[in-house]
Amino acid sequence: MRISYAAVPRKFRVAAVLLGVAAVAGGVVAVASHDGTANAAAAVPTVVCPSVQDKLPAVPAAAQAEVTRNLNLLATQITEADQRLASTQGQGGPNFVNNAILGPLKDKRVSTIDRIAIAIGRHAAKPTGLDALAPCALSTSGGSTSGGASSGGSTSSTTTSAPVTSAAGVPTVNCPSVEDQLPAIPAAAQAGVTTELANLAKEITEADNRLVTSQGQGGPNFVNNAILGPLKDKRIALLDRIAIDIGRVTGAKPTGLEALAPCTLNQ
Repeated sequence: MRISYAAVPRKFRVAAVLLGVAAVAGGVVAVASHDGTANAAAAVPTVVCPSVQDKLPAVPAAAQAEVTRNLNLLATQITEADQRLASTQGQGGPNFVNNAILGPLKDKRVSTIDRIAIAIGRHAAKPTGLDALAPCALSTSGGSTSGGASSGGSTSSTTTSAPVTSAAGVPTVNCPSVEDQLPAIPAAAQAGVTTELANLAKEITEADNRLVTSQGQGGPNFVNNAILGPLKDKRIALLDRIAIDIGRVTGAKPTGLEALAPCTLNQ
């Protein structure tokens, strides 16, 4: 049975119109809110820096440890800059990013790259022109490019770790140094050892990120059970691979490295 609109009492017709308007308005608000959130998230840029590792000459074995350490530091600096970009989004004027993030990052990279050149120069001809690799730019494509290792290398400590926003009062992971506890590394084992040292650094970065993203979760044993415990297990495996790499060449696998596996927190 059809009911004429005119036959419906006026108060009910008004109520129906108001409900319809509210429903439409609600839909518009929901769409606007969704689009705004997505656009804001997509607008957070990341740092893109020139690769350094594949621009270096042959690294003497005696300089490899120091070069690796500084390549890892370059990658850490990029991660920290990405975190700064996320935590300061919307702050400052048009030059804020250049003055507060990209400028200081360039200065740090100049110093770190210079230390790499000096380390090589102690044992071979000091490479020149590396300072041209110091300036970085921004990308809005959603990925950060490591300025330490090349895309095909593995000496970067952070190439696969998603940057997270740092938070005041959140602890960081403190692990024993491994590199300076190793015996002399044969040239034939250097590549494998360098790879595993980079993996150790990457595991620390990922654990630091996990500390930030899981802040406030779990009970009193959450950090030990969910972060430090798994990190120790991963480090044991990586340390064992380092010992195996050395032992294949020297015939004497170094022992006791597993004592370097457990980590604590820097409050």
